[in-house]
Amino acid sequence: MILLIRPKLFRKNFSGITLWPFVILKHHALKEDVVFINHESIHLRQQAELLLVFFYLWYGIEFLVRWFQYKNQYQAYRNISFEREAYNHEQNFEYLKNRKFLRFLKFL
Repeated sequence: MILLIRPKLFRKNFSGITLWPFVILKHHALKEDVVFINHESIHLRQQAELLLVFFYLWYGIEFLVRWFQYKNQYQAYRNISFEREAYNHEQNFEYLKNRKFLRFLKFL
């Protein structure tokens, strides 16, 4: 994981993004936020499993489907299977040690 700080990259509602192998943060303080870093680490694993291209393709398609379903961008984002897995397990610091392959599928 390579952490980068780029405050001007984000809109007000976003604190970071994972673009394998980088985790790009809005503020330096987020480097110390273990829950946030764990959340982004889960995304790194998801991206590696799907060989990046398939992750981004799946993420984009699922976002559009959820946006159509919920008629709300934030709800669409929160209900993407990748995000649901990451939010569900972001406080479990042992999760990645025991996580099964393609576990995000459980959250579809």
